[in-house]
Amino acid sequence: MNVEHEVSLLVEQIHRLGTRDLDGKLKVKFGVLFHDDQCANLFEAMVGTLKAAKRKKILTYGTELLLQGVHDDIDIVLLQE
Repeated sequence: MNVEHEVSLLVEQIHRLGTRDLDGKLKVKFGVLFHDDQCANLFEAMVGTLKAAKRKKILTYGTELLLQGVHDDIDIVLLQE
């Protein structure tokens, strides 16, 4: 799969699993994405897809690196719908 397609799939999954914060931005915890069965089947390298989407300013999160377990409570915030 190409990166653009994987990023669009990731955005769909954030819409499915996320909630809106007080500012109206859609967000989801990294652990929720990482442990979701549907996401596990879609993404071979979810962290890489998240990094690509962050570089394109489609989403953001508050750390440089995402590690399962350690960063499960980090919010992934969608910047572009």
